[in-house]
Amino acid sequence: MRVRIAVIADTHNHLPPSLPPLLAEADEIWHLGDICTPEILRELRAIGPSLHAIRGNCDPRGLAPESLVLERAGHTFYLQHEPTTVVPTGARFALHGHTHVPRDETIAGVRHLNPGTVGKANHGAPPSFAWLEVSEGREPDWRIEPVPRGGG
Repeated sequence: MRVRIAVIADTHNHLPPSLPPLLAEADEIWHLGDICTPEILRELRAIGPSLHAIRGNCDPRGLAPESLVLERAGHTFYLQHEPTTVVPTGARFALHGHTHVPRDETIAGVRHLNPGTVGKANHGAPPSFAWLEVSEGREPDWRIEPVPRGGG
């Protein structure tokens, strides 16, 4: 079984109009924090796929949990807004936002992944999101995609 996950971060209360049709193609949407308002969560839920979100440093308390551990197709993923080197036992993938810069780096056996930001670019990185495709018995596939222009 293959699970296709759209991973976004750092919307900062702005969801580009070009993004929802792309996110609708996902089985799930994971938001890695800095959502900023409940309206963005409502917009994301209205797209259709199951939504999992965590709270970032710009989010009000209670908007979403601080972190999540999710298992998909035999792989364990740790979601936290800020980069970390400490992950729960068994997690081989640490997904984060915060820096607004895409990342795919393995440190001490943990693959650290950041989709970048859908809005406010940093260090010359254009707005982006990621596709995470997960299947039993295979290494997850991580692909950064630019947010299409005309997206607000």
